[in-house]
Amino acid sequence: MGAEDTPASLAGQVTDKNPEIGLQAVVALRRLLEELERVHVDNARNQGWSWQSIATSLNVSRQSVHEKHASRRKAEGKEK
Repeated sequence: MGAEDTPASLAGQVTDKNPEIGLQAVVALRRLLEELERVHVDNARNQGWSWQSIATSLNVSRQSVHEKHASRRKAEGKEK
């Protein structure tokens, strides 16, 4: 993430009147949110949280959070 892609900078860019700038900021924010979710799901699982507890915290179903993260964690050797 470069200096121009800090969360504060991206938040300002999403309100830009130029659609190209605004849409690029939306894409960058989506990537940032996905990375943050991955980090915090990994932290929660490493601390023994159940998939249901993570899902409740994310306000999604257990199935959706499991489908999104379990196979990645298995491939990384973090899940059985």
